[in-house]
Amino acid sequence: MTAALSRLPGLGPRSARRAVLWLIKRRETALVQLLDALGAVQGALVECEVCGNIDTHDPCAICADPRRDMRALCVVEEVADLWALDRARLFTGKYHVLGGRLSALDGVRPEDLAIDRLLARVEQGGVDEVVLAMNATLEGQTTAHYLAERLEAFPVRITQLAHGLPVGGELDYLDEGTLAQAIRARRPVA
Repeated sequence: MTAALSRLPGLGPRSARRAVLWLIKRRETALVQLLDALGAVQGALVECEVCGNIDTHDPCAICADPRRDMRALCVVEEVADLWALDRARLFTGKYHVLGGRLSALDGVRPEDLAIDRLLARVEQGGVDEVVLAMNATLEGQTTAHYLAERLEAFPVRITQLAHGLPVGGELDYLDEGTLAQAIRARRPVA
């Protein structure tokens, strides 16, 4: 069990051991609840066909929410980035998950990401603004630049999160104040 937990992001061998010991001490309560939750979620999770979010319904709760602004579309690299932005409750539009970022070193090409699905969503119309919320990494910025070039063919305003996000930083690890500032100060892509 320790080996399995240590493969999770953010948990090394020592943290995994502490978690296992804690669960063993509470096997009648916490361990049973955790196993029940994992079993219930295993078969219930699906990828939203519209945006790529993970939810128990397709379309996901965000895509199905009629209160969301359909004219604004925020593009993120991963589901964790979507969750981080949505947790801050500052962006009221819809999302699109690419499923990664362009990386020549890792062999990730445009056709490996959900870029065609993004372009199809924008081409359908009704989108006035596309917010490129890529991580502040070299690959993230390369992806944002590539997307901006592809989106120039459409009559949409293309913006990106404001600078000030730490270089090398990932959205999932930023506090809500930093995310709030980045969303409020977004600007057109040059």
